[in-house]
Amino acid sequence: MGYLFTSEAVSEGHPDKVSDQISDAILDEFLRHDNQSKVACETLCTTGLVVVAGEVRSEAYVDVQAVARRVIQRIGYTKSDYMFDANSCGILSAIHEQSPDINQGVVRETEEEQGAGDQGIMFGYACSETKEFMPASLILAQVILKELAVIRREGKEMTYLRPDSKSQVTIEYGDDKQPKRVHTIVVSTQHDEFIRPDGTRSEKEAELAMCAKIREDVRTILIPRTKARLERAGDCLSKLIGEDYILHVNPTGKFVIGGPHGDTGVTGRKIIVDSYGGRGAHGGGAFSGKDSSKVDRSAAYAARHIAKNLVAAGVADEILVQLSYAIGIAQPLSIYVDTYGTNHLAISEGEIAERIGKLFDLRPAKIVERFGLRNPIFEATASYGHFGGRPYTEEVTVWENGRETTKAVEFFSWEKLDAVDKILDIAFKLLVILSFEHICRRFHPLRRIGIVEEMRAVGLALLPLAAECGKSAGVFKSAAPAVERHRLVERNAVLPESACDIHFVKRYRVLFVHIIVLSRDKNFKSQYDFLGSTRIPQNSQNW
Repeated sequence: MGYLFTSEAVSEGHPDKVSDQISDAILDEFLRHDNQSKVACETLCTTGLVVVAGEVRSEAYVDVQAVARRVIQRIGYTKSDYMFDANSCGILSAIHEQSPDINQGVVRETEEEQGAGDQGIMFGYACSETKEFMPASLILAQVILKELAVIRREGKEMTYLRPDSKSQVTIEYGDDKQPKRVHTIVVSTQHDEFIRPDGTRSEKEAELAMCAKIREDVRTILIPRTKARLERAGDCLSKLIGEDYILHVNPTGKFVIGGPHGDTGVTGRKIIVDSYGGRGAHGGGAFSGKDSSKVDRSAAYAARHIAKNLVAAGVADEILVQLSYAIGIAQPLSIYVDTYGTNHLAISEGEIAERIGKLFDLRPAKIVERFGLRNPIFEATASYGHFGGRPYTEEVTVWENGRETTKAVEFFSWEKLDAVDKILDIAFKLLVILSFEHICRRFHPLRRIGIVEEMRAVGLALLPLAAECGKSAGVFKSAAPAVERHRLVERNAVLPESACDIHFVKRYRVLFVHIIVLSRDKNFKSQYDFLGSTRIPQNSQNW
């Protein structure tokens, strides 16, 4: 039986997101002047007031008021009617120096042995449902609000829009756990009171008329533009939005009072929106306003990078990675992996976790170095999620040795797929080694020692070739149709003959092809136990 799953998103004008963006903008400004800054910055915003508090250890001075007003203006709170605007709101700063007790746990004589900034558990998640390796429901909810923001800034259509908005998308999944269609869309958007009561209509009639207009505009303007945006990007998610979805727009009625005036905003209250929309677990704390010595942020980014690269490599269709740390200790206390039953490897999830610890350096200092987390890149993460964004490089202004300069820095670097090749190499080499070990065990009772030793030697000699073969064949993806399997077997160039003794390659090509074909089978693990079973699958009798 299929099921429904829902994720929500909020716009940059949501009061909690206003707070997140101010906190991260202040963090960026400290890093811009002193990349060794330690920052924990929290923001509260309400009617006509912003309060910034936190702990900082830095050689830099930051004009908190100027930074906060710039962010508020960029978001779009520029009118007094909003009861919260960039030019007139009060801004209070209560930032003080970081505790030396905390600092001594983080700072070490050797930088790479820098301890974790706090204890905690962090999760990274990825799935194969979208090109971003994120849940489809969350991506769609975010894209709807991104397009709504574009419409608001263009000022040509839906001219009544104000900055605060939310969305929810419910997707119907089939028995195969694949998304089938968008079931329900919810859009709540702040707006001007563009229809007022007069002699011809009461206050309630005016409200109903406004709601009807907004609903129609969402249906005929926003949703088609959202679909067009996805289509321009070549995203197949657009096909999920048909004509039979349920639409709710401002379900409670008019939404004139909003933003910080309607709801006090605080940093870190949208951690599910910021992460995986409820599909993946979330532990530890929130992200915004924290420098990367806090593993709440840096280790969460590292866990996402690991999960995304594992899914992209085809290790599993869905993966959750948990990392745990203790304050002042560099190495993670534990690594946990859950593939939700979609593991395509013939090793356990515990073994996958063990190999993650060997492949990735998860000490906080090395995470910071790998992803460039001392650069002023965090304001960009504070709206529309910290994960799933497109990695890009941009010139930014920084101060080095007291002088202003520009340098190219990477944004969303943890979203790069730069570990896929390493994962494929390790996984496929493991697959081939274990396969040959099993074959050797099969021949051993028959006293075919010469063949055993020859096959072991050939297997080891062909490992690099097998790895390349595995990449091109998509070894770790789901089962292929029968016609594709035949095509794979018939392709004589599966293993390049020039790289090894031609006779050995020809002799054992069919063996490797069978290994590859079997590894693509979802039921392979139940047929064939690499770790000791003597059962041989039916389709391998010709070995």
